[in-house]
Amino acid sequence: MKNLAHFDIDIYKLANKEYKYQYQIDKSFFDHFENSLVKKGELNVEVTLDKQENLITTFFNIRGTIELECDRSLEKFDYPVEIQEKILYQYGEEEQELTDEIVIITNNTQKINVSQYIYEFIGLSVPMRKIHPKYAEEDNPLVDGEIIFSSSTQDEKKSDEESNNSVDPRWNALKNLRNLN
Repeated sequence: MKNLAHFDIDIYKLANKEYKYQYQIDKSFFDHFENSLVKKGELNVEVTLDKQENLITTFFNIRGTIELECDRSLEKFDYPVEIQEKILYQYGEEEQELTDEIVIITNNTQKINVSQYIYEFIGLSVPMRKIHPKYAEEDNPLVDGEIIFSSSTQDEKKSDEESNNSVDPRWNALKNLRNLN
């Protein structure tokens, strides 16, 4: 993370007000993270930091494109990304991450590094199925998970439905026994 030092925000000397930071993300940013889903991208990141007495609120606005590989054709394509996220830093006794949005830092914390959060937000924007735009029209999302072909005929399906709707005669016999008691 040494090369990501320009993502450090020196919070110790900041007065209680709002600050804006701009970052340009490219291939060199993703090279710092091993086994990254994203290898290339051109993104603009704006971090708005609102420092208050006991709380620091950071808003992330990330826009641009990332290069993905199509799951179907293995062709590379640019995928547009537009992300708005928020992280809250609260002061506490020991540093820990409470939730995805709340991080506890100590009063002695000099700076925070936002590179890991930027990387995670970009990674979370990658879709599960990466389909090249030229194949997206062919891809029908309504078909996913449905049975398209079946070995049974329509008549067999109708008779199965009818048998499910009719009552088993053994149940009628049991009902008669209950009425006798």
